[in-house]
Amino acid sequence: MKNNNDPQHELARAVALTLINRGWKIALAESCTGGLVCATLTDLAGSSDWLERGYITYSNAAKSECLNVPVETLESFGAVSEPVAKAMAEGALHNANVNAAISITGIAGPTGGSPEKPVGTVCFGWTIKEPTGIDVINTATMTKHFKGDRQIVREQARDFALSQFLEILKPKNA
Repeated sequence: MKNNNDPQHELARAVALTLINRGWKIALAESCTGGLVCATLTDLAGSSDWLERGYITYSNAAKSECLNVPVETLESFGAVSEPVAKAMAEGALHNANVNAAISITGIAGPTGGSPEKPVGTVCFGWTIKEPTGIDVINTATMTKHFKGDRQIVREQARDFALSQFLEILKPKNA
């Protein structure tokens, strides 16, 4: 990143500080963003202290092979769906043995959309493994519809994934 005061840098710094304060590591599972979230996070020096790894799983085969997304889930719901985003996030969390994972799968365009899932449809998953002594996994999913060209959709997806991650980790009484 050229400008250390741009919104993406500030989001990345907030994520880094949150993870550092908790002593956690994160993994990413990205499809339509093609590693954009990982690139943004690794722009920060010292990111190896809290970023474990990223998976770019663009194809259905990659989602299944690298993240253990069930083929049945892909066939039933399609790659751009909340069930797949959930499975991607949980697969990244388990495979990387981290405390948190974020997944993104969507249609950045300009082609590939349908009436049911138009260009700009992006599904997200956020998975947290609570450090309670037993593995309690909490996963949230959400679908958003972004406007703009391919790069704008990808950037909006990156920013939303990170900002929502911070929201999820906020103390409930804050």
